[in-house]
Amino acid sequence: METRNTLKEYDVIVVGTGPGGASVAKELALNNKKVLILERGDFRPVTGTLLNTLPRLGIPGKGVLFTNRMVAMVRAITTGGSSVYYYGTAFDPPENILKKYGITIKDEISEIQKEVPVNPLPDEWIGPMSRRIMESACDLGLNWRKLNKFIYNDRLQERGNGSWGFMSAPNYQSKWNARMFIDTALASGADIVNYAKVTKVILEGNRAAGVEYRHNHKKKRAFAPVVVIAAGGIGTPVILRASGIKDAGYDFFFDPLIAVMGTAGDITVRPEIPMSTGIVFPEEGYVMTDMWVPPVLYMANAASALKLHRLFSHRKTLQIMIKARDSLGGRLTDSGGVRKKIADADYGKLKHGRERAEKILKNAGAKDIYKGWVFAAHPGGTVKIGDLVDSSLQTEYKNLYVCDCSVIPEEWGLPPTYTLLALGKRLAKMLSA
Repeated sequence: METRNTLKEYDVIVVGTGPGGASVAKELALNNKKVLILERGDFRPVTGTLLNTLPRLGIPGKGVLFTNRMVAMVRAITTGGSSVYYYGTAFDPPENILKKYGITIKDEISEIQKEVPVNPLPDEWIGPMSRRIMESACDLGLNWRKLNKFIYNDRLQERGNGSWGFMSAPNYQSKWNARMFIDTALASGADIVNYAKVTKVILEGNRAAGVEYRHNHKKKRAFAPVVVIAAGGIGTPVILRASGIKDAGYDFFFDPLIAVMGTAGDITVRPEIPMSTGIVFPEEGYVMTDMWVPPVLYMANAASALKLHRLFSHRKTLQIMIKARDSLGGRLTDSGGVRKKIADADYGKLKHGRERAEKILKNAGAKDIYKGWVFAAHPGGTVKIGDLVDSSLQTEYKNLYVCDCSVIPEEWGLPPTYTLLALGKRLAKMLSA
């Protein structure tokens, strides 16, 4: 194992390259800090094919985690994290929640809007499925509208025929993702080590001094006076537990969701940008959006509902996603296993949303309506602000910080990318100062 005097010296180590970690790494590198980025996943090009995607998203125990109640939770293990495969929807950060914990990010939000696209799609890029659903919902009196997206509208090109649609070339480059910030960090002098699985933080007294990680089947160490853990809502608490913070990984949220589908014979659905339209019901505790998915995922959902006669009806299917703001609860195992039961009240939110979705689909002319599996996304709240990190995102150990979805202090129920970008920029300002 390397000793400190044989290693390159760094100012900051950033563990993880999702929106939070990438934002911190980019800002610090631009401020002439020597940054080492450690990423568990690969840095290979994204092509959007099934073979290119499955190793990052589809390996059980790695990209796919099953709870003890057999709810599948999906994350991407690759440079850029899940932002590589997310649908690029920009929900406003929960400023009122964060203010209760001494965090103001108004300035950072304004700065982000100048750096990345935050805007709805042009009308011509609202696909036939999304448009049909939006028109039906509005006809029923709902304020269903276009949603803000992290998409460079001027880069959009004709839809490809790749199996993963919007996530395949050429339109992959039209969507902002955290790899773009990592590229900026590297161009500004940062270093990255891929396939580096961090196991614990090296401590000197009550202060972080570096990290231990596995790389090429060897145990290695890297040292820096500041360590930022941004390994995600599951990965971060596992690292912190192994580093002595035993209370990490309890009472968290993971945003359960379902899809409701129906077949309309008078429509032909092409690959389109998902979650381009929708509506949030804060009082009811859920969000609804259109949801185009690749054929293989559609077929899996149809099979799970025993709708075998609909396996090949993908191009005639309208699909709505309902995602609930679930209650805090559950625990993680030391190895990152997820132990959590969806509360009855949260199932009630999904049921209420499903009934509303069925009305929208029926009004849109769909028939044979059914729902698919319950999935989960965006695990967070495992290292909460006000509990295990303070308002500067620092843990009980000096110079050990956390910047990912795990710090969000309350259940929120919406995609966290915008929030994590702002928190990352805020943390980088403090570390640069």
